[in-house]
Amino acid sequence: MTQGAGQGPVVRTATLRDFRVPPYAQVPVQSQVPPHADVAQEHVAREQTAQEQTAQEHVMPQDQAPPARTQPSQQPPESAHPGNAVPEGEAPDGYTPTERDLPVINLGGPGDTVQVQVDPDEAPAPDGLGPLYVVGDVHGYLDELVAALGEQGLIDAEGNWAAGHARLWFLGDFTDRGPDGIGVIDLVMRLSAEAAAAGGYCKALMGNHELLLLGAKRFGDTPVNSGAGTATFQAAWLLNGGQKSDMDRLQEVHLQWMARLDAVIEEDEHLLMHSDTTAYLEYGSSIEDVNDNVHEILTRNDADECWDLFRKFTKRFAFRDEAGPEAVRELLGAYGGRRIVHGHSPIPYLLGEVGTEDGEDGERPVVEGPHVYADGLAIAMDGGVTMAGKLLVVQLPLPN
Repeated sequence: MTQGAGQGPVVRTATLRDFRVPPYAQVPVQSQVPPHADVAQEHVAREQTAQEQTAQEHVMPQDQAPPARTQPSQQPPESAHPGNAVPEGEAPDGYTPTERDLPVINLGGPGDTVQVQVDPDEAPAPDGLGPLYVVGDVHGYLDELVAALGEQGLIDAEGNWAAGHARLWFLGDFTDRGPDGIGVIDLVMRLSAEAAAAGGYCKALMGNHELLLLGAKRFGDTPVNSGAGTATFQAAWLLNGGQKSDMDRLQEVHLQWMARLDAVIEEDEHLLMHSDTTAYLEYGSSIEDVNDNVHEILTRNDADECWDLFRKFTKRFAFRDEAGPEAVRELLGAYGGRRIVHGHSPIPYLLGEVGTEDGEDGERPVVEGPHVYADGLAIAMDGGVTMAGKLLVVQLPLPN
């Protein structure tokens, strides 16, 4: 979920807010991050009328916290934590009201890649891959992620991969809003190595918040043309729940990992993507083209084009209304698969059960599982953990 990506005229409904960077956030934010990076590519122009309107999201002031969540218990010692993590001690300066103390995974040192000890006698078995699982938006809620993975038997009590040949896909949005986005990324990186050693795999797709964090780090307060005036990645990142502790702990290994994530993939006739938008079609007519073009954009040096990519991947609700099934079929026709599985739009927000993505007036949405809609062609996986909903980890295909 992202607010403040500035696009089109404001449209208000009972469940939507302004999807733009407001005037108070358009002033360049002072940043210690030097602008750098890369990007630029030609896009095929597509129709954006209905999408530009339905994709509008609300703006939450930076000092407004989401509904109160259960306070975490005292952190256990390193060896006892299910994520094999190390407590950080006192909360650093800059924590926002949505943060709390959570452990992070040690990588062994600044810039290190994830290290996994593999028994040479435990070579991956030659037989086929196991069942397919998908994970919805995590947004820094490491404890909830560890619990959900454990409930599905994908990790053991120590937080190690326990699913053998199983396949696990994360649908993006690892950071922002919640307390420990870097801890989430570290865990996913470690599980990826452990799963590969066991003969399965753990992989991830790029969400709009990965693009937002990359942009904030690379471009800082460099002005970009948002479509609604001048904005900056830094301002948008802060507006959308960016956590100072995540930025402070962000290392080159995390940046490289995020920049290499694919945007869309097909597994077992399920088309997996982060956002419920047809904007992917603007980046290629095949899965390979989309992923190649996104990666090219992230290796060039154009802040405006990088912002445009972020803005388009922040659109939503393309599959929700009467035209939704046709939008799904257009994507399936281009990229394959029989069903789309996506995150990005929290299920309670998608259904209009709460007024905003963070909930209002103490509302606590009830999410039992994925939401199947658009004539059964789309599966929404964001259970709304940021609004005290549920972090979803499910096996595909869904039972009938």
